[in-house]
Amino acid sequence: MTRPIFISVFSCLCLLTGCVGYPRLLSYPFDPGGRSLNSLASESNPGISGRYIVLTSDRRGSQDVYLFDRLTSSVIDLPGLNSLDAIATHPSVSENGRYIVFAVSRQGRSAIVLYDRETRQSRNLTANLQAEIRHPTISADGSRIAFESSNNGQWDILVYDRSGRPLNIPQDPR
Repeated sequence: MTRPIFISVFSCLCLLTGCVGYPRLLSYPFDPGGRSLNSLASESNPGISGRYIVLTSDRRGSQDVYLFDRLTSSVIDLPGLNSLDAIATHPSVSENGRYIVFAVSRQGRSAIVLYDRETRQSRNLTANLQAEIRHPTISADGSRIAFESSNNGQWDILVYDRSGRPLNIPQDPR
């Protein structure tokens, strides 16, 4: 008889990112007010970088991005980031927590948005790209954003800089 094995999402993320001392289960207290990592809402698409965990949640009635600081055990306020007319998915955070990138769907159009916590500004990086886009990720230093695009009728990986300019990455690094 075989037994099912359950692995926490956070443990998988740390295995992939090389966290020391893992796998282990992160255990934070439940907070009905939504100020902790655990709530009654649906939490999805977690990403971890350094001390930060970024995720999407429907805590306030819309699919929004949340940033959790593991050192202070609290949700960080992200003024100007979330809006009621958009559905946010697949967030990623730079290692220092300054930059958050995520996919957003608004009125049937998808976009990749970069949020700068220091300036409290959001920028649509893909406004000029006429394609479906998904699954963004940001480099540790926050300088490059990679994501999938269906621009050529297939899913390709594009890499942009923080200002929204496509980077020419050689396909054969030799």
